[in-house]
Amino acid sequence: MSAGDTAFVLFSAALVMLMTLGLAFFYGGLVRSKNVLSIIMQCLGLACVLSIEWILIGYSLSFAPGNSFIGSLKYAFLHGVGGNPNPLYSEKIPHLAFMLFQGMFAVITPALIIGAFAERIKFSGFLLFSLLWAVLVYNPLAHWIWGNGGWLAKMGFIDFAGGVVVHLSAGIAALVMCILLGKRKGYPHQPMTPHNIPMVYLGLTLLWFGWFGFNGGSALAANSVAAYAFVNTNTAAAAAGITWALIEWITFGAPTTVGAATGAVAGLAAVTPASGFVSPMSAMVIGVMSALICYFFVAVVKQKLGYDDSLDVFGVHGIGGITGTILAGLLAQKLVNPSGPNGLLFGNPHQFLVQLTGVGASLVYTLVLTFIIGKLVDVMVGLRVSEEDEEAGLDISQHKETAYTS
Repeated sequence: MSAGDTAFVLFSAALVMLMTLGLAFFYGGLVRSKNVLSIIMQCLGLACVLSIEWILIGYSLSFAPGNSFIGSLKYAFLHGVGGNPNPLYSEKIPHLAFMLFQGMFAVITPALIIGAFAERIKFSGFLLFSLLWAVLVYNPLAHWIWGNGGWLAKMGFIDFAGGVVVHLSAGIAALVMCILLGKRKGYPHQPMTPHNIPMVYLGLTLLWFGWFGFNGGSALAANSVAAYAFVNTNTAAAAAGITWALIEWITFGAPTTVGAATGAVAGLAAVTPASGFVSPMSAMVIGVMSALICYFFVAVVKQKLGYDDSLDVFGVHGIGGITGTILAGLLAQKLVNPSGPNGLLFGNPHQFLVQLTGVGASLVYTLVLTFIIGKLVDVMVGLRVSEEDEEAGLDISQHKETAYTS
């Protein structure tokens, strides 16, 4: 067991938790002032509820030995999860450290979906949906791709830190849920501009900083692969942020803070699955491509189809995750990570086909299960607030408090 690797993974887990709470600032600044506390409470609620779900059954369903589709309950209630390593995943860190690090991913993934139905969902319906979604969607996908014996893992599918497990799943769920709930009252005819852009920037800062733990920590060791993941994370975010800003500059005559921040997040989402398998130059390509493709979905596809994905979770995280996962099948290099494969551009066309298979299967599974869960929760407790509560704002109608005194 390695003290250095253990410290690195524990610190990375803390960085990923920082991302969930930082997401509250990013999303909170983008909504109207009457809904900012609802965003903060949703992020905080998930940090509490899903941390408990994870230690009770979530970790076991995701990472315990089971079948090709789901883990067993061998590790339920953290049975057998202690200070010794779990050789199935790492021989250098305590099993508890691995469990905690993976748990932070399980918390932030449903939190990303918040942006799709911002300003119109009941808090009770939100919590129940998120809990069921974590158990029925996130945990199986994590087992398919990262768990010992998962069917996509056995195929050789690569997803270093969650392009599919986190970003594709959250993005597809976001699209389904924003359609199920319907558009915000007044959308798109009434202005619904961000109420606090400096808060958005603070959220980006926390997310970008935390993403070094998100991607780098997924090496599970302080080694050369972690170093590549760190450099690639920063490179893709920077390339995507400036690309998005340039698109706005050319199209509208000025780059915006919100646009550059959105682009950076798109780059971070896209590089996530490839971060431990590609070179920094490839990460730059991923960043530029993610900005171009995600911008198209946010600025063109969303307007054409008319769905109200309030904060562009599908266009940024879903499309970004899909883009990066497919590009990993093109750009992966054994030179970077000897434990990984080469991609299509480095002589291995099979890897590209495996990536397409994993993306397609995960997309369909997430879409179908999210639709079923959303419908079920709507019948049980209801999903959408009343028109009166929506007009008043979720801060006062759901939480009996306001963020600002005037």
